[in-house]
Formats: sequence, structure tokens, C-alpha cells
Amino acid sequence: MTGTLRDILDAAARGSFPPADGGVTVVRQHSHRDAGVLAFTAHSVVFTDEDPEWVHETLGSLGCDALAATMNPRFLVAFMERTGRSNDTIDMLAVASPLPGEPSVALTEISDPEHPRVVRARKYRDDVRVWAADGGGVLVLGRGVAGRLEAAVQVAEDVRHRGLGRTLASAARQLAGGEPVWAQSAPGNARSVRAFQAAGYRPVGAEALLVAH
Repeated sequence: MTGTLRDILDAAARGSFPPADGGVTVVRQHSHRDAGVLAFTAHSVVFTDEDPEWVHETLGSLGCDALAATMNPRFLVAFMERTGRSNDTIDMLAVASPLPGEPSVALTEISDPEHPRVVRARKYRDDVRVWAADGGGVLVLGRGVAGRLEAAVQVAEDVRHRGLGRTLASAARQLAGGEPVWAQSAPGNARSVRAFQAAGYRPVGAEALLVAH
């Protein structure tokens, strides 16, 4: 398999995935900020500026199921030690096509660069935009891994279970400007997983993002 990390992600957004051959593809990082692992069905993509030989040799030394090796904690720890990076969690990665129309919830864009949600989002994304929703929610859009458009939502505890998370996830698709929208959710965050799936996001794989300190 050939192509850049962005090529691989764009193909996955169209429903075209790497071959399910048990292989591992190593590609260059799109930017210094982001390195990591994408695990699709029976094929993984490691995006790093490290020597591909080191990646394959390290994976081969683990003595575990080859299909799970790239997400094995021993490989991720070695990857972090090698690069001086950190990882918070392994996320479920989902994507959705854009939607026409206007969001069904009133949104007010937050322009304050010191707002906590804006500050946090800019650690992981470029071109960040943040909206506050009537009813106690926040929607974030920004360009993350390989420049893909990523969405994140937050709903206040006292207004949960009313569908606002799903509504905000759908709004991200309507604000996408005609391109796919990606979402990363920790598998244990069942509320987030359900909200994005209810809004039409389909799971495509798992992602371990290694962030530079």
C-alpha cells in the first residue's frame, strides 16, 4: 500500500480501506505534532518519522498476535520512549459525510482565544472554531491528524440524556463545508460513542495518538 497518511484517511472516509492482509504500513508524519498508530481491520498504519525498520523490528519482537501488535501496550511504550511522546488513550475513530442544511440548535461562536475549550483544542488541532449551544453544550471543529476535519462535543451534566450530544455531532456535519468529519472517542466513553453513531458517524478503526510534549 502506498500514499501519504492523508491519502489513507481520505480513502477510508470514502469506504476504501487498506487490504486486510495482516500487514503494517509505515508512513511519514504529516506534521511534527502528530505521530501514532491507526488500526484498521487486519491492517495497521504507523505514522512516524522514525526508521520504518525500527517499527517492524520492534513489532516482530513482541511475541504477540501480529494483528494486535501495533496496539499492544509494549509497542506503544517503546514508541513513546523512542520519540519522547505521550499517549492518553486508544480511541475509536469514526467518520461521517457532510450534511446540507443548518444546525437544528442555536449556536454562538466563541471568539475568545483564552476560553478553556479553545485553549485545549488548540493543543491538538489547527484552525479551531468553537460554538456554545443553547441548553449547555459545546461544539469544536478543527484540523487534526493529517489536516482532517475533527469534531468534538461536550454536554453539561444537568442536560444529558436529551439528545443534545447527537444534535451537536450532526451540526458538525452541517458546518463541515462539504468535507468528511472525523471523531475520536474513547471506547469506554459510551455516551460519546452512542451520540456520534446516532448522528451517522461510522466506526472505521482505532487510533493511538502520540503527542509531543
